[in-house]
Amino acid sequence: MKIDLIFKIAGTGIIVAVLNLVLKRAEREEQAMMTTLAGLIVVLVVIVEEIGDLFEKVKSVFGLW
Repeated sequence: MKIDLIFKIAGTGIIVAVLNLVLKRAEREEQAMMTTLAGLIVVLVVIVEEIGDLFEKVKSVFGLW
């Protein structure tokens, strides 16, 4: 397992959490929610790319394509 993937996800989570806290303190609830959703989408895209790489490796190992 790649450790840099964990750091990317954790770093994104920390940045989103700080931005969310700052925006909520500034009474910008809508922007805080949009920031949280954007962070979630970024993490999901990273995970989907890694799952795609995993499937490609499995296909090449078993000679499916």
